[in-house]
Amino acid sequence: MPDTSSYLNSLPAIFSEDPFLGQFLLAFEQVLTGLDAAKDEPKQGLEQTIANLSKLFDPSAIDTLFTDDEKTLKAFLQWLSGWTALSLRADWDTGQQQRFLAEIVPLYQRRGTKENLAQLLKIYTGLLPIIEEAPDRPFQIGVNSTVSSTISADTAQIGGGTPHRFRITVTMKSSSTDELARQRQIIQAIVDLQKPAHTYYELPILIRTDTMQIGSRSTVGVNTLLGSIPTA
Repeated sequence: MPDTSSYLNSLPAIFSEDPFLGQFLLAFEQVLTGLDAAKDEPKQGLEQTIANLSKLFDPSAIDTLFTDDEKTLKAFLQWLSGWTALSLRADWDTGQQQRFLAEIVPLYQRRGTKENLAQLLKIYTGLLPIIEEAPDRPFQIGVNSTVSSTISADTAQIGGGTPHRFRITVTMKSSSTDELARQRQIIQAIVDLQKPAHTYYELPILIRTDTMQIGSRSTVGVNTLLGSIPTA
């Protein structure tokens, strides 16, 4: 720490003759602009704190402010996520939490759209959802003639498609019943929060296998599987 405040350089030369004044101004310099190698608090001045204020709202840079305090960083990220009306998953590390916060704000520009919902589900679950809206396919014998109550490519519909309804298909690796229930709960919570209020949805969850399953994976170009599914 210097013996004399640099603030003396901004005063008339006559004030430099008094060594007490140089020591006295050190306290103000430490509080206002900071001192190199300061041993006492505050470690940085108000000007430095204000200059770094924007980093508190930049998820990609916030870790530079908490380099020695992982617990405080996690707590601050949780607080920051409250500004986005979403919660961070407890099993994410700080890097995943930072990436989520960095991506979520731009996604709000597309809130309520299929693209926004698909991206959110991918971020939260690591799965690649297939989101389909009910097709509007009139009853045509020989063209659309399969009578069914569920959404499919060849379902016959009398009076037009089911309004305000969509289906989200998610494929998971074989896992425990508890993990399946946990992922379903997460997906439903996200969809309920992000979907337009007047819409309804179906949520079939398929278990990933290495074979084609007629009736489960039989829509060519959508969910028919020949071979194994690449890792998301």
